[in-house]
Amino acid sequence: MVIWWLMLAVFGLSLLLTWSLRRYALARSLMDVPNYRSSHSVPTPRGGGVAIVVSFLTAAPFLYLFADMPWSYILALWGAGGLIAVIGFLDDHGHVAARWRLLTHFAASIWALLWMRGLPPVQLLGVDFELSWLGHVLAVFYLVWMLNLYNFMDGIDGIASVQAVTVCLGACVIYWLTGNVSLIWPAMLLVTAVLGFLYWNLPPARIFMGDAGSGFLGLVLGMLSVQAAWKSPKFLWVWLILLGVFIVDATFTLIRRLLRGDKVYEAHRSHAYQFASRQFGQHLPVTLTVLTINVLWLLPIAICVGLFNLDGVFGLVIAYVPLIFLAFKFHAGELEESV
Repeated sequence: MVIWWLMLAVFGLSLLLTWSLRRYALARSLMDVPNYRSSHSVPTPRGGGVAIVVSFLTAAPFLYLFADMPWSYILALWGAGGLIAVIGFLDDHGHVAARWRLLTHFAASIWALLWMRGLPPVQLLGVDFELSWLGHVLAVFYLVWMLNLYNFMDGIDGIASVQAVTVCLGACVIYWLTGNVSLIWPAMLLVTAVLGFLYWNLPPARIFMGDAGSGFLGLVLGMLSVQAAWKSPKFLWVWLILLGVFIVDATFTLIRRLLRGDKVYEAHRSHAYQFASRQFGQHLPVTLTVLTINVLWLLPIAICVGLFNLDGVFGLVIAYVPLIFLAFKFHAGELEESV
């Protein structure tokens, strides 16, 4: 019962902090001013994701007391998550060169994996493979990509928050069904921290998340997936399936832009969700579509992998094929002028 009071307190803290950050941003003119690469048309305060970071990290140590979370994992969250939030905060308030941001991303990912024992054995077609040092290297790149893709996908009102909430709740459902209750609480803690911010970020957004929040969310979601994989290798596939909307759109777009020779570190509006929001003329239908796909398509497949022993590779292919079709349909990675 105490842990539910903790969740409620985190929601309240996040809600209040987001309100305070909005007032601070308005007073300091920390506004996201629309330009030709933007998906919004009204100047909007930014940096609200700091509320998610502060409320989540403040409450994380209490999971040691109430949910048996190891201190090593809490240190991983504090060190890696805090570092990513700081570099994102600095970038939100000015500009940090891409090379320094990327260096920080790798440092945070390595820190996290050192405390989490790296990547556990990976299950492929029913066989567990111990990848040793290669697995740990791949895990570093996985976390770096997760935090960057989340930054890329945080481009319209509510989408990044809704993705985090639905993915985490989906994972919690699977943990509960499979009897892995101890894994529920870190994901639920993130849900409550995000919900407090989401109140202010629903379309039309009154404040944006900013790099501090989006990078932090991407990294923590990646860490949650690695943590779960130590409990059971199939849980890594569960998370990759649940995260499918963001992974497919961001990866598909990146590959197309790389093949075209674009400067991939520059801002753009060529993700499928961005084309879709312009086609619909508003953000809400796209954000609600992401929610619907997560709940009605990806979650049932993830349940089949987590509960009914559907092979993770097959589950991933089944989940991703329609998402790749949607990426094609909504021109992911294409030049805006050519559409």
